[in-house]
Formats: sequence, C-alpha cells, structure tokens
Amino acid sequence: MSKDQSASTLIRCAWLTDGPLAVVVSPYVSYLQTQRYSDRSINGYLASVAHLAYWMRTEGLRLPNLNEALVKRFLETHSPSCKCPRPCCHALNDLRSALRHLLIVLRRTGLLLAPTTEDETPIAFELERFRHHLIDTRGLTDSTCRSYLKYAGKFLLHYFGTGSLDISLLTVRDIERYVIDHAKRRSLVSLASIRSTLNAYLRFRASLGDQTQSLLAAVPHIANWAHAAIPKSLTEEELERVLQAFDLTKPMGKRNYAIARCLIDLGLRGIEVTHLQLDSLDWRAATITVACGKGRQVRTLPLPAQTGRAIARYLRNGRPATNNRQLFVRHHAPFDKPITVDVIRNVVNRTLSRCALGEKYSGAHVLRHTVATRLQRHGASLKEIADLMGHQSLQTTTIYARADLQALRAVALPWPGSAS
Repeated sequence: MSKDQSASTLIRCAWLTDGPLAVVVSPYVSYLQTQRYSDRSINGYLASVAHLAYWMRTEGLRLPNLNEALVKRFLETHSPSCKCPRPCCHALNDLRSALRHLLIVLRRTGLLLAPTTEDETPIAFELERFRHHLIDTRGLTDSTCRSYLKYAGKFLLHYFGTGSLDISLLTVRDIERYVIDHAKRRSLVSLASIRSTLNAYLRFRASLGDQTQSLLAAVPHIANWAHAAIPKSLTEEELERVLQAFDLTKPMGKRNYAIARCLIDLGLRGIEVTHLQLDSLDWRAATITVACGKGRQVRTLPLPAQTGRAIARYLRNGRPATNNRQLFVRHHAPFDKPITVDVIRNVVNRTLSRCALGEKYSGAHVLRHTVATRLQRHGASLKEIADLMGHQSLQTTTIYARADLQALRAVALPWPGSAS
C-alpha cells in the first residue's frame, strides 16, 4: 500500500492531510514500511496520529509546538477523558506506540527541535553529568541508570526546586528525613532504590571534590528480608517440563528454546541474553562471550553442547532474514530489531503457564536461580558459582549457600528421647 493510500483509507483523512501534522505523514508511513509493519498496523498507527492532529487543531497548536512534553500532556491529560469523535484511537497502549514512532520520525527529519542549553534547568544539567558518570565511570546498565536518574531528580527537586544547586547546604538531618518520609508510603523495593540512588549520587559528588562523607554515613540502611530465604528454583522434573514445552517446528519456538537454554545452561540475566551478538559465539573454541553484565563486565563462558545445538538450529532454520548482528531478533514488526527484556520475560512466563507452573514461578530470574541452586547442590564452590553468574561480590553468591532443609532432613540424627 502506498503512502497516499494509507492516509486516504482513514474515515477522516483530512485530519492528517490538512491538519498540523500533514508534512510528517509521508515520512511517518515510509518509516513504518521500512520497519516492515503490516498495512493494518500502519493504518492503526495513522489513526492514533490523526487523533493527536485533531486535538492539536482544537487546541490551536501547530507542528512547531509538538515535543515530548506535549505528547505526554496529550496521553496523560487528554486521553483518559477524551470525547473526540471517531476514528480517534482511544487505546492508550496503541497511542503510546504510535506517538513514540512519530517522535522518532520528527527527530530524524529535523522537525523536533532539541531544547536549547539556555532553557536547561540546573537539575537537568546536573542529571546529565550524573548520567555520564553512571555510564562512563560506573558502567551501569541503561535500566539502572534510568532508575538512578529518576530518583536523583526527585531528590534534587525536593530540596532545590528550580534554583541553583549547592550540595554544601544539605545536612545529615535532610538525608535521614528524606528516606524516613518515603518509608511511610513506599514499598521496600522502592525504598531500596532510593537508598542506592542517594549513595550513588553522593559518591558522584565526592568524586567532584564535595565533602559528602557525613551525608553518606547518614543514609539509613534498609532491612532486606528477601535474602532471608533460599531463592525459588525449579526441581529437576519441573525443569524437564519447561524444556519440553517449546514447539520446535516453528521459527519462534526455535528462538524461544535457544533463549531458554541460554538462561538454564549458562545462568544468564535477561538483559545479557538480549545483548548477545553473532560475534559473541566462538564455535571452534566452544565459548560464548557475555559483554553486558552488571558493571559492564565481560566474561567468556564455555558453550555447552545442548546450548550450541539449540542456537545453531535457530540460526539455520528459525532466524528471520536481517542485517542486525544481535543473536536474537524480533519475529514481528518492527523487524531488524533485537528483542528486549520484556520479550525474555514473556517467553519464560508463557512457557511456565503452559507447564502449569505459572502460579508457582514467574520471571526469567527463576531460571538463573535454578542454575545457581543446582550447582550448589552438586558441590560447586561459591567462587565457581560467582564466576559463572557474573557476581562481582561473593556476598551476593552466599544466598545460595543457605541450609537446604530437604538435604538436612536426610542426614539429621534423631532427637534424643524422640520416638524411633
């Protein structure tokens, strides 16, 4: 379907062709076609863009007014109470996807202007410096950086607002009060993220010469009861059921089985699987290089035979034609893109559901825990487990060395005086 035909199929095509977004319709459709979206999907996305164009016209807005903030206002303020006539798309997830692609096209065509440095607030400037520190110096992953930047931004906004930043004005009491106030309304997970962010940010400021030792010492410790028990792991019988649950006659089944083998045989994190490349595999040496662990560490692991066979089957008979060098790629539009952590999580959760294990386990990390637990039960040392799992500290690995009650029951002596 041509670009003109795509736009003309909409009931109110004038919203696009004569509206404030008319100039971007053609490059938008071209972009979606290069991503190999179906005609049906393109029409659905155009309906979302038409909705935005209609709203912009009613608000008296033009293309130069369009930016990320305006899209956010449209999604969060207008869409929930929208009364626009058909064919406006009202599904929030569809709107988000369509407008995310629209912003990409606007940037590529130069129609979306970047904010000038004069408009940059002190907090925005500070967060950009902090981001570079997290990536370039600490080597943290993108998801961890986003979490730190979110909580650091809220912390700085709370104490400095839109004014200038002066870390020397912060006191020990400020740090304690901030964490304690959040403890009243935050989950333990969020509270731990806030504490980690404060530690990371104050260390960053210390690297710039600020005296933050007393502030760092004032960050309260958060009790982590999640480490009080052995992590959930699959039994041998459950693990076999999972491995038998893939349809190896279909390309996506081959891909998902190869992903599962990487999780089960190598104990990789989901993010590590998504970053595997074709060049990560050394078939002659039977090794695989993992280059996206925590701290950006690179480690080379032996490639088990069953894992290699699963990957080879996928590469020969399952992987779609693509120029992307990532090992695992999407099988649906947008094509030529690597899979995301969400895809990994969905693959594992759907497989567990097919095995009637969905209520007992969830998430890709349960397979990683299973690997470590199996190694520990078969006599592997903590150092060997840590090396395979990519743990930077043996303290992290000690969680798998807790008492195995089932094993202890088999060797425990009867209590004196108890019935035999």
